[in-house]
Amino acid sequence: MSEKNDFGAFVMGFTLGALAGAVVSLIMAPQTGEDTRQMIKEKAIELKDKGNETFEETKRKAEVAYKDALTKAEELSAVTKQKAVDLAAAAKEKAGSVTRSAKVKLDQAVEEVEKAAEEIAPTEEPKE
Repeated sequence: MSEKNDFGAFVMGFTLGALAGAVVSLIMAPQTGEDTRQMIKEKAIELKDKGNETFEETKRKAEVAYKDALTKAEELSAVTKQKAVDLAAAAKEKAGSVTRSAKVKLDQAVEEVEKAAEEIAPTEEPKE
């Protein structure tokens, strides 16, 4: 935003400086009043045209910059979205892997407990 204000101030200063220089040079020139007024009028029209050209050029550059920024934002959004999808898939795969590993270990632990229980359990049932 600061660059925009600095550029606008530059353009305004340049225009005012050019106008002041033109007026001073016309006033100091050895001409009749009518010729001087005509020259001032022509220079004012010329400066107005230059100002309009500068404005249009600045407007065109701003539109191009806006479109470029919009395109880059869309590209960044797409890349970010893809990375999020990839990260979610990787997390899901990792969670599945951890779940499978835990299931295998749980099954092994259950088998070991069952074996230990069989070894401890009496082979014959007690009589009452």
